[in-house]
Amino acid sequence: KMTQQMRDIQLAQARKPPGPSSPNAAKRLYRNLSGKFRVNYTSFDEGSLAGRGEKEKLRKSYLFQSNAALFEAVELQDLDRVQELLKQYSPEELDLNTPNSEGLLPLDIAIMTNNAPIARALLQAGAKESPHFVSLESRSLHLSTLVREAEQRVNELTAQVVNEAPNADCSEKEKQLKAWEWRYRLYKRMKAGFEHARVPDAPTNVHLSVASSSSVQVTFWEPLSVNSAVVTKYKVEWSCSPTFSPPLGEAVIDKLKNLHFTIRGLVSGTAYYVQVSAYNMKGWGPPQASVPPFAIPSNWREYDGRAPRRRGQAEALDHLLGQVKTVHQHCVCHEPCKNQPQSRKHSVSKSLKHLFHPGSKFLKTLKRGLYLTAIFYKDDNILVTHEDQIPVVEIDDTYSCLLMQDFLWFTKVSCMWDEILWLRQCVTVSQSSCSCILQTRFKMLLAISQMQGLLGIQDLGQVFFEPVKDKQGNILIVTLKEVKTNQTFESVRWVPICKLQTSRKSVSSPGEPTALDTLLISVQDKLAYHQRSSHALSPGLYLGYLKLCSAVDQIRVLVPEQLPNILCHVKIRTNPNISREEWEWLQKMASVEESVPADPEAETSQNHLFQELQVAIKELMTLVNIPLQEAKDFRLYSQEVLDFGGQVSFLLLLPPSDDVCTAPGQNNPYTPRSGFLTLPLQIFELGEER
Repeated sequence: KMTQQMRDIQLAQARKPPGPSSPNAAKRLYRNLSGKFRVNYTSFDEGSLAGRGEKEKLRKSYLFQSNAALFEAVELQDLDRVQELLKQYSPEELDLNTPNSEGLLPLDIAIMTNNAPIARALLQAGAKESPHFVSLESRSLHLSTLVREAEQRVNELTAQVVNEAPNADCSEKEKQLKAWEWRYRLYKRMKAGFEHARVPDAPTNVHLSVASSSSVQVTFWEPLSVNSAVVTKYKVEWSCSPTFSPPLGEAVIDKLKNLHFTIRGLVSGTAYYVQVSAYNMKGWGPPQASVPPFAIPSNWREYDGRAPRRRGQAEALDHLLGQVKTVHQHCVCHEPCKNQPQSRKHSVSKSLKHLFHPGSKFLKTLKRGLYLTAIFYKDDNILVTHEDQIPVVEIDDTYSCLLMQDFLWFTKVSCMWDEILWLRQCVTVSQSSCSCILQTRFKMLLAISQMQGLLGIQDLGQVFFEPVKDKQGNILIVTLKEVKTNQTFESVRWVPICKLQTSRKSVSSPGEPTALDTLLISVQDKLAYHQRSSHALSPGLYLGYLKLCSAVDQIRVLVPEQLPNILCHVKIRTNPNISREEWEWLQKMASVEESVPADPEAETSQNHLFQELQVAIKELMTLVNIPLQEAKDFRLYSQEVLDFGGQVSFLLLLPPSDDVCTAPGQNNPYTPRSGFLTLPLQIFELGEER
């Protein structure tokens, strides 16, 4: 018998003893043991064990109990317990895909009892169906055998209980009888579930899109039918023929967390047809053709043969910087530095002791002038000097009005923290001109070097997008850096931000707050800005809104507070690629006076993009508080798609040409809701590069 053969194999492998004697016993097994197999066996005192072998036996014992508990939880349809076990143990620790003595896997029991929630949880954890069920006939035969043998065992035990006098053995027989009656009902339910099931319907919402010049992506949803058995895998097929004869390839998807597949290695410019079918224990269902029915691998750059904007730029800039360094390295002013090491390789723990050295040059109070402060933070703590002050050094005590161009120059220098010594030497060469600007910038470089030397850290972090000022004429340039390491440093003082703010309030003067007071009051906002400015968008195509406003000395750009390194935006779709056909359609739309609505019945990628853009524009207009009727005067930027690393791309939505940049004093009738800020354009560009 097939069942007997499976049992012989399982017993030979010593996989699993027979199940519990009753449903109540099953519940007690996996619930009462729950506290035991939550114990971390690696925490036992190894001295109390007879050696590594005994420790390994103990480990296997707990894992065996967890495997048994999983089977019982599935049989008893306890979804919460199944999820708890899957979260607590890995699939390997649970032996998730090792059959029990009946030749069944947890997933087999779930799908044949038609318990879709448990089956989906198991599938997402990597569960498989039993490899013994190679055909419908073998599965049917196996279930019939299980039912017949369970029924036979029930009849035998019933006869024994009826014929024997009441005693201890009879009580044990009654327990066995109840357990086998319960198992008999389980097997009958599994057999009925299999017999009443049918092959799955076709998947729904099968959408095909162009992923690149050599790939297409298909996404799909589960079949709509609720009467068929749980789907356990899908098959994606592709061909150059709409009849799929001959087929070019196929792929089976059994990891069902994300229902999508990318077909790679295709020929650009060739049409590919795709269809998807679903599988359950009754077999493969009918295929569903994609919408649109075919896709042609391509990219928008193929429309006019345009090369990537940034190709080779980084290498060219590095080469240019190397040439500049070569020209300057033989200058007289550089001779003293030849004997100096290229970098001060102080350990952070040693160099941070300078924070607490009484002779350090950090300032406690400000007078009228320009200063540099560095904020290092970890979680809710901030690094302070031995006097519980944020590190501050002086840039210029005669400079009371920071010019925007000097500040923007400083932010560019922040991209070259490792090159400060070299930059100082270069500026020294040109100081004979006595330029006021050069002198100020040289003092900035000196202050940076001083801060780096006192902290022993070259990277001072990111410059906050605007300096902090007070009415006494003090100006603070603020840098921010998060310390993510868990390393503890000797003598370093990390102070909770709230404690530092409280102590600062107690010593502040009752008059106007100083720049340091203002900095501490708003430090959480600045730290939040710093963290948000490093966040990245998830892969996809986005619609961005470009809105500028100008002042006397700068142009500012509107950005969301939650992602200040990105324009105001909404997501169009998860696929970042714009195909050649889609870009050609966008060019035609941009060249006509009146927009040409797409045919809603047409199954084309252009029509799908048109619908996606309609939804995105409505969402974006609501986001920035612009009436939808005003959007008719807006236009899409049709010169290029903005590409960021291949995984994120942007289409830009522009206001009318007269409204792209609001001039000083010009009335802006539509003010964005809260949650936005304006950054200097150069700061935004630097943040985007980071």
